[in-house]
Amino acid sequence: MKKEIIIKHLGVVLLLNGIFLFISFLISFFLNETSTMALLFSALICGIFGVFPLIFVERTEYISFSEGLTIVVLGWVITCVVGMLPYLMWGGEFTLTNAWFESVSGFTTTGSTILTEIESLPKGILFWRSSTHWIGGIGVILFVLLVLPQSKGRRVTIYNTEISSLSKMNFRYNKRKIVYILAIVYVSLTLFETIALMVFGMNFFDAINHSFATIATGGFSTKNLSIADFNNLGIEIIIMLFMILSGNHFGLIYGTIMLKKENLFRSSLAKTFVSVMFIGILLVSLKLYLSGIYDFWTSLRYGAFQVISLGTTTGFATVDTIHWPIFTQIILIYFTIQCAMSGSTSGGLKFDRVYIFFKLLGKQIKLLKHPNSVFVSKVDGKRIDEQLEEQTLVFIVLYVVVFFATTIVLTAMDIDGMTAFSASIATLGNVGPGFENVSSLGNFASLPDLGKFVLSINMLLGRLEIFNILALIMIKK
Repeated sequence: MKKEIIIKHLGVVLLLNGIFLFISFLISFFLNETSTMALLFSALICGIFGVFPLIFVERTEYISFSEGLTIVVLGWVITCVVGMLPYLMWGGEFTLTNAWFESVSGFTTTGSTILTEIESLPKGILFWRSSTHWIGGIGVILFVLLVLPQSKGRRVTIYNTEISSLSKMNFRYNKRKIVYILAIVYVSLTLFETIALMVFGMNFFDAINHSFATIATGGFSTKNLSIADFNNLGIEIIIMLFMILSGNHFGLIYGTIMLKKENLFRSSLAKTFVSVMFIGILLVSLKLYLSGIYDFWTSLRYGAFQVISLGTTTGFATVDTIHWPIFTQIILIYFTIQCAMSGSTSGGLKFDRVYIFFKLLGKQIKLLKHPNSVFVSKVDGKRIDEQLEEQTLVFIVLYVVVFFATTIVLTAMDIDGMTAFSASIATLGNVGPGFENVSSLGNFASLPDLGKFVLSINMLLGRLEIFNILALIMIKK
């Protein structure tokens, strides 16, 4: 394995973080905040260690699979480590464990937080916190592919380890164009949402921060009460719209805008995803109304926002769901497990795998009736490769094993069952909030340090889709 090529790519990752840290420093500097020096030193550290490899490390054309995999995994880990720097230097609630947890939660777009007083943070730190979402949303390694000149072989190797095979089903472009399409859609959605939120009453700072979190399906807010703080139906509708868009495959969004054949309106995956979410909204809203908790329109308003927020793994909240009926909590937990579509900024299990699972279930039922027949599973007329079917089933089983194992570990720390179970699912799915002590308007501050560390590993496993971590471990062995 060539260390120099890994170091060179990791240098670009550090530079990317350095740019956003410098912007955060400028915000703190002009507002004369206490975080100014912490952000400046963090930016300088990232800049210096990022530039050196680009200048002094010799360029290498060929890159192996193991090197590509190492770049992807280490890129995420190093990003999370440097993300801790401004938190630790500034202090406040940020102990070593809390800074690590908040950094991992930001970059993996999970949105779980240890903060109890978010509004007391300097604006520079708040902007950096939101930036970690935006950097992690599209994937730190995709930024490397955009910035660093790549030979075809190197680009394909890194691309194949960063992007799951599920998300490639809706792309018919070369690898370089796919990266640019993802970036263009990502930036465009961020700009449009920022403008829309300002039209409905948010100031620019809040608008850009919430756009970063929405498009990345992250969930970090600048307010203690999340979106509930604004109590603005227009803002909630805008955020719901962009959460749904961000939970869909970016290739399909591009295809819709460019009037391509493969678009949101023709994709059975996209239509089923939205339909399932619509059913979830109806079930939750009706239960809230029939239970006499809210009137019908308030039930629909709160039910729709919470289902969309968890179903797209964003994690924003307009109400605390801790006292909702258990039926509604179970529905929300389902959406926390299902997650959004591949090719989006969502982490976790992915709706595509659930869709393929039910396709395979249908095929198995047909085989019971006609054992000598041959059946082929298809999505939008495309045959599902048998290898992809096998990977899907293995991944689902592995996913369930991981969140149950995490739940057991957390309960061994005397964390109550619902908190442990929902926190495990919420972090592995990169969703953010759970129930009980980690509910939608709560935080993870009360959990023991070891529990926070375990859940941060969960976040990385969810964002890197477990297989990459296991593959790297097997290669090292």
